[in-house]
Amino acid sequence: MIATLQCTVIDCPDPMALARFYGSILGWELDDSSPPWVTLTDAATRRKIAFQYAPDHQPPRWPNPSHPQQMHLDFDVPTREDVLRAEEEVLALGARFLHDSGGQTRGFRVYEDPAGHPFCLCYGQLP
Repeated sequence: MIATLQCTVIDCPDPMALARFYGSILGWELDDSSPPWVTLTDAATRRKIAFQYAPDHQPPRWPNPSHPQQMHLDFDVPTREDVLRAEEEVLALGARFLHDSGGQTRGFRVYEDPAGHPFCLCYGQLP
């Protein structure tokens, strides 16, 4: 091993707003003590996602390859029914629906976060 992963960093025009969006999805702790960064941390595992101010951020236009997604996050939920419940919550937080893979027992639904980054709610994944 050469190194360990410190965190994933997401560029965005409003780090606090995007951290609150993902913090609401994950239930992680928010730390805004190091501007212009805002960090979310899972207290149990110490996993981190950081949000960095990028004044000229150009959001992706998924699935348009001339404006690639840059990165995306996948979130697991147990079943398709759970995804549909979770969808209501992420839409209320400011997400926008983009695509449904169409699977009945296994698949994913793609959304756009408030800064334009795609993310997926995945269900029925193998352990």
